[in-house]
Amino acid sequence: NESVEIKSETEGIVQEVLFNEGERVEKGHLLLRLDESKWSAAVSEAEANFKLSQANFDRAQQLLKDKLISQQEFDQAAAIFEVNRSSLELKKRNLKDARVIAPFTGMTGSRSVSPGQVISRNSTLTWLIDLDQVKVELNVPERFLSQVKIGQSIEFDVAAYAGQKFKGEVYFIAPQVDLVYRTALVKALIKNREHLLKPGMFANLELTLKVRDEAVVIPEVAILNNGDTTYVYLVNSDQAAQMQVIKVGQRLSRWAEITDGLRGGEQVIVEGHQKIAPGIKVKPAGPEASAVYLN
Repeated sequence: NESVEIKSETEGIVQEVLFNEGERVEKGHLLLRLDESKWSAAVSEAEANFKLSQANFDRAQQLLKDKLISQQEFDQAAAIFEVNRSSLELKKRNLKDARVIAPFTGMTGSRSVSPGQVISRNSTLTWLIDLDQVKVELNVPERFLSQVKIGQSIEFDVAAYAGQKFKGEVYFIAPQVDLVYRTALVKALIKNREHLLKPGMFANLELTLKVRDEAVVIPEVAILNNGDTTYVYLVNSDQAAQMQVIKVGQRLSRWAEITDGLRGGEQVIVEGHQKIAPGIKVKPAGPEASAVYLN
């Protein structure tokens, strides 16, 4: 969901590392502290200068009111006061930069620094990754864009967890199409409370473009062609093969939609086509043999 490389805005000596690798930290958690001694001394000096200039400025205001100093002298006191105030704010910011804070709640990555190590500005300290949700990116061909909508469901699996399905929901559709590949970027959000999914994983994904509740589908291997005729063999009530002409609609992986010729519920022959013809008696195999076509 979120991923950031944790770096320091300033250089210095690492005084404390306040996180463990791979642990969950909350937003605002202090991850690392540099040696603050020189910045603390600079802040003390800036505070002393600021207090002195503030006292001089307050005194100058009263003297100007009593017409005991010129406007130029007052302006000089006011300018010194503003300079010292800005200097104090800058020194406080430098002191604050000696502490590295978690910008959001997430899991820390591997640690790349140790106490006592001198680091430069923008040195990588660790990574912080929010795994409570993950985002999946896919490129949808242009011809299907009219069927993609915000809120559509997706289902996918990853090699690390064979057989386990993960479900998500589309939340982003790119407003432009890639000019070379003619695809549009689509993103989906998936709950990942157990942190099983990791950034960078490759997913085999199915995006449901359209749902037809009463569609008739059969295993694609059952479909036969003879010239312009598409047909299947059914098993009739006499346990004989019967040829049935069909029309095929949408084709999916291993499955095909039948838009005409079948009502649903018929027994369709999926193997042994070379041995059968209309009217030949058949003996259906048991459920174990057909299970491979149903999963």
